[in-house]
Amino acid sequence: MIDNEKLAATLRSFAVERDWDQFHTPKNLATSISVEAAELLELFQWSRGQKSWDEVMDPSIRARIEDELADILLYVIRFADKAGIDLEPVAERKIAANAAKYPPEQFRGSDRKYDE
Repeated sequence: MIDNEKLAATLRSFAVERDWDQFHTPKNLATSISVEAAELLELFQWSRGQKSWDEVMDPSIRARIEDELADILLYVIRFADKAGIDLEPVAERKIAANAAKYPPEQFRGSDRKYDE
């Protein structure tokens, strides 16, 4: 399991040592999350269906996928830490909200959105 507190403390120290805390504004961190997510998406830009799963298992591509996922995760943790957001209860609340919006008896095997 991920230890958000430990990672947040490490990221805090990393930023302070480099005097980067001043740049870690909500806008800059949100932008960085989006950029890193786009870099992850770029790895699958022309993939179709099963091919994207094959690429995940390809060691030459997997390392890049792992790097992008780590970048996204670290920026999310840094944003939450700077904003004073405890990610665990927020994530649990969101999962509960999604469960209410997508009851299994209505959405099992379906890719439609809750309001369709």
